Amino acid sequence: MASLKIVLDVRRAKKDGEYPLKLQITHKGKIIYISTNISALESQFKNGVLNRTAQNWQAKNIVLRNILSEGEMTTLDLERKSSLAGTTINSLKSIIEAKIKGKPEVNSPKPFIEYIDEFISLKSKPNTIEIYKQTKLKLLSYGPQCTFESMNMQWLTKFDLWMQSFGLKTNGRSIHMRNIRAVFNYAIDEEITTLYPFRRFKIKSEETRKRSLSIDQLILLRDYPCEDYQKRYRDIFMLMLYLIGVNAVDLFNTKNLVDGRLEYERAKTGKLYSIKVEPEAMEIIERYKGEKHLLYILDEYNNYKDFLHRMSMGLKQIGECKRMGLGGKKIITPLFPDISSYWARHTWATIAASLDIPKETISAALGHEFGNKVTSIYINFDQQKVDDANRKVIDYINTYQHMNQ
Repeated sequence: MASLKIVLDVRRAKKDGEYPLKLQITHKGKIIYISTNISALESQFKNGVLNRTAQNWQAKNIVLRNILSEGEMTTLDLERKSSLAGTTINSLKSIIEAKIKGKPEVNSPKPFIEYIDEFISLKSKPNTIEIYKQTKLKLLSYGPQCTFESMNMQWLTKFDLWMQSFGLKTNGRSIHMRNIRAVFNYAIDEEITTLYPFRRFKIKSEETRKRSLSIDQLILLRDYPCEDYQKRYRDIFMLMLYLIGVNAVDLFNTKNLVDGRLEYERAKTGKLYSIKVEPEAMEIIERYKGEKHLLYILDEYNNYKDFLHRMSMGLKQIGECKRMGLGGKKIITPLFPDISSYWARHTWATIAASLDIPKETISAALGHEFGNKVTSIYINFDQQKVDDANRKVIDYINTYQHMNQ
């Protein structure tokens, strides 16, 4: 991307007939020069070095070699840090001049990682912070010295391919790309940079696979004669569904009910929720009641994610189990090999929609915006409509098997 050499600048001679020797930098098809404070006659210079006819030629050649070496090392260092491609020729000149003169690199671009840290420091929600930290880890592995200047469309394309090579799916990669874009937007707002590669680089996404159960599948899961260790996972899944697909972190962190309602501030959005606890949900809560929390989960696990991981694995293993061979190895044919706790939320919404519950009510129940995003802020949605909708969903689940016998 850049080449350097010592040249004799013959564009204008000095009064004594000598020409200045300069460090020529060629970068991105452009040429710029840095003075060496050494001059010579045309006859005294050839192939980058002074000959014997020049005064103090040996000492001057040492100075010239040092200047060229310093420039080349600086350029190689920028290339190693993935910064050279995004550095303008004028910035490159300033950086090399600072190196040659032993001055601090005031014009050296600050790594993008530092701006991610700055951006993260402005966030308060733990989940949001964690997501950006994951993006930071990806960048630290791929190119820790990347800068706004180096992160052009080509860089983003290569980074995307790099993530793909490690098996990260399209939507997983898009999360990191959107995080990077958010930091770019922040930097533009703060007048840190004017660069914006996302005008040309398009973040890819794909439609996610089905993440809900049909009513028949839900009944099958609810009533399936699963193994004892799987029952609690299945019960917690049903509890989440009876509580309108409540998120695991919010459910497990709850300490007490308030007048028969589950009231909490959602960790993901900070929005306040109030869900009426129906008898079906209360029966499960009583079965798994904790001492310090509503449920026992965080009484026994230091991190709710540990339980959630076990729950996900347990749900996926519910199904026909046969023992094969002398060792009695288990061969499991899972009912729903992709199921997770999050399916409870989608399943509730799917059933609610099938019962012709209005979209506005479903949106309010799930905490989504409905209608115009601005005007919806001023609508005091009737909580009774949400309570009635949840009761209607649960009644349908309870009576479905009877209706279809």
